[in-house]
Amino acid sequence: MQTDRIVFEDVSKFYGEVLGVNRIDLSISPGITSLVGPNGSGKTTLMNLMTGLVQPSRGQLSVLGVSPREPERLFRFTGYCTQFDSFPRGLTGYQFVYSYLRLFGSPAAEAGRLAGEAIERAGLTEAAHRRIAGYSKGMRQRIKLAQAIAHHPSVLILDEPLNGLDPLMRSDTIALFRELAGRGLHLIVSSHVLHEVDVISDQVVMLSNGYVIAEGNIRAVRSEIHEQPMQIVIRCEKPRSLASLLIEQGQVAEIRLHPDGGGVLVKTRDASRFYLGLNHIAQNGIGIESVEPADDDVLSVYEYLIGGEEIAK
Repeated sequence: MQTDRIVFEDVSKFYGEVLGVNRIDLSISPGITSLVGPNGSGKTTLMNLMTGLVQPSRGQLSVLGVSPREPERLFRFTGYCTQFDSFPRGLTGYQFVYSYLRLFGSPAAEAGRLAGEAIERAGLTEAAHRRIAGYSKGMRQRIKLAQAIAHHPSVLILDEPLNGLDPLMRSDTIALFRELAGRGLHLIVSSHVLHEVDVISDQVVMLSNGYVIAEGNIRAVRSEIHEQPMQIVIRCEKPRSLASLLIEQGQVAEIRLHPDGGGVLVKTRDASRFYLGLNHIAQNGIGIESVEPADDDVLSVYEYLIGGEEIAK
């Protein structure tokens, strides 16, 4: 077994006659991997399989070489933050994290120290000794995250962890994820906030109706969709002149002025030749300010792959 990856080998999960996921083959390396897809696509089933909360109907999987059928070994190095709230009645945030660490086997003094550190990292120090019942949605999200990271896991499985957070706390939480990924952790994140998936992800796994339809770096996945012209936004001083020169070169399938008048939006089927021609234009007097792909984001790629199926908000 591979001890540095999360591995699915021909894994399927059926709930009676209802398909959860089917014939999944994945090898997930360290970093932030985002699971993308509408409700019912299989994201939560994949996470529940990784944590052993459900068992596969077929196939095998391992988390850093450990089977999810061995929960006592698995949760020594795995943290799980579900999208659902479920807290023992009457506990404060501190007691919630501390009691988990005690069950985990940490001595009282160490559990107290680790709980305090995790709550501080989640930005809840001032509310630590308030009852969770009085927490806002965002605060409940953060205390679940504090519990998940308290024992310094190597694998974090986070189901909609940004849901309910205000913009500042979203930014702080994303920064925490990037810091943890930089230390070599595996972070498995599901999110419906697609621009944030673009920002935080090292790779994505796109699911539809229980199947993996694409995986890898989002820009690499986009480059493989040859039947769809690549869209590129070019900011420049003279957009009409640039449009004329690009048409003359013959490497564009479509071109139009950007709605704000500060550039052009181009569609091309041969990005490599297009960029070579654009370099030639830039060297001959057209002031080009910036060149950015316009459709290498998660939503665009997902829509290309599934033909416009709506991603649930």
